[in-house]
This record gives sequence, structure tokens and C-alpha cells, in this order.
Amino acid sequence: MKAVIPAAGLGTRFLPATKAQPKEMLPLVDKPAIQFVVEEAVASGIDDILIITGRGKRAIEDHFDKSVELERALESKGEKKLLSEVQAISSMADIHYIRQKEALGLGHAVLCAQKHVGDEPFVVMLGDDIVFSKTPCAKQIMRLYEKNSGSVIAVEAVPKEMLSSYGIVDCTPIQERLYLIKDLVEKPKPEDAPSNLGIIGRYLLTPEIFDALRETKKGRGGEIQLTDALRILNKRQRMFAYDFLGVRYDLGNKLDYMEASVEYALMHKSIGADFRNYLTSLKLK
Repeated sequence: MKAVIPAAGLGTRFLPATKAQPKEMLPLVDKPAIQFVVEEAVASGIDDILIITGRGKRAIEDHFDKSVELERALESKGEKKLLSEVQAISSMADIHYIRQKEALGLGHAVLCAQKHVGDEPFVVMLGDDIVFSKTPCAKQIMRLYEKNSGSVIAVEAVPKEMLSSYGIVDCTPIQERLYLIKDLVEKPKPEDAPSNLGIIGRYLLTPEIFDALRETKKGRGGEIQLTDALRILNKRQRMFAYDFLGVRYDLGNKLDYMEASVEYALMHKSIGADFRNYLTSLKLK
């Protein structure tokens, strides 16, 4: 199975930090956000990854490319551990790139992947959503697809005040954490939301989504919304929502970004223990 990672957004919520660098390259300690997403795909058994980029995103391609000069420098200094880490980045998967030439929304970005994906199911993983979990989130929804042969969307419970920031599913429970989708609503008012289950940045979609995307008219913000296309697809085939196991961070949100940075720092092999001691020693005013 192939993975598609849309990463063409402008990252305006993180200006000025994203004025000259992609938001997906903002680091958690020493690792850019998008590398967490690629590593999740690889850990799920995916080795063919398409990243949808746009203008000003060249740093993403450079990051996953081989850096001969850097590797030589590390080797000459005897930095074997760092050399191994750098080499692993460029060899973890076959990574391809397509540019989204116009900022026409997430739905349009996914449509750009059709030629690469072909007539097969595929996973969509948003480049600024990371999930810390024992079993990779992408792997969780892949297993469900194998059992149910229908598109699977990862969801999580969303606080009432945040419902208008998410696509929300109207669904019926069929087993623990798994729901049959009846409808989807893009960013509803809290009082109009059919549930509190919000769509996060992990989807397993069947290739019929491409026909639905071509039929989808521009929606909120003048963009082609993936949620609107999923509504069309849901009328033609069964679709499932899965309340995944794990903790997800939206790195387009400043608070989530800081929380994810702290969580990863605590898990970090090199600095985790010292950082925990530092946090314990803080006297917050």
C-alpha cells in the first residue's frame, strides 16, 4: 500500500517561523515534524510514499535526499552514530514528490496523487499531524481495512468548543472504537454537530475517492474540501470511523506543538531524563 502526505500548506498559523521554511520542517527537539509521519508510514509496512508539496517546500525534499557532503564530513570526524542516523533518513522508503500548483485545498492535494496511486487503496497522512502510539495509527486503520474492505477514517473525541475546527462524523457504533459512518459535516457550529468525533489526519481511502473529488465543488474558503468528497463517496460505499489508540498532536496549533515538543523531549534517549529533572525543578509563577 502507498501513502500520500499532503504538505503544501502555507503554515500561516506559525508565521513568522514559517516565512522561509515549511511548517512540516519545524522540529520537535532534533527531528522535523514530517519525519515522524514518514517513520509512522514505514513502521506500518509502507515503503512507497508520495509527498504533495508546493512552492517553498524544497527543504522537505532535501531532508529526505542523500547528503554526500554531510556524510563525508561526519565520517571524517568519526561521528558514526550521527552518520548512521543521517543515512537512515534517505534510505527508509521510496519517497516521491508532486507539486500542488495552486492552493485549492486538501481535497485537491489528494486528487494530485491519482496517477501515482493508481487503482489501489492508499493511506493519507497529513504532514502536520503526528501520533504517538504503541501501534502506528496508519497500521491500525490498515488492519481495519483488511477486515472490512471499506474506507476508514481515524477520529477522536473533540471538546465542544473545538468542533467548528474539524470535520465531524455522524455515525453508528458497530463495535468497540469502530463506527459506521452515516454522514460527515465540515466544521459545523457546536450546536449543529452530529457527534463529538472529529476527523484527524489519517485516512485509508479506496481509489473511488478520486471520482468523488472530481465531482466536488469548492466549499469553505473556496477550496475543494476532502470532507465534501467523502460525503459523496459515503453514498456509494460503506465507510468507517475508527477512534484510534494513541495521542495525536496538531502541529499547526501552537499549544499542541509545544505539548508535542515536551512529550517527545521526555521520550528522547539523550535528554529525556535531564529534561524531566529540569521540568521538576521549575517553579512556575
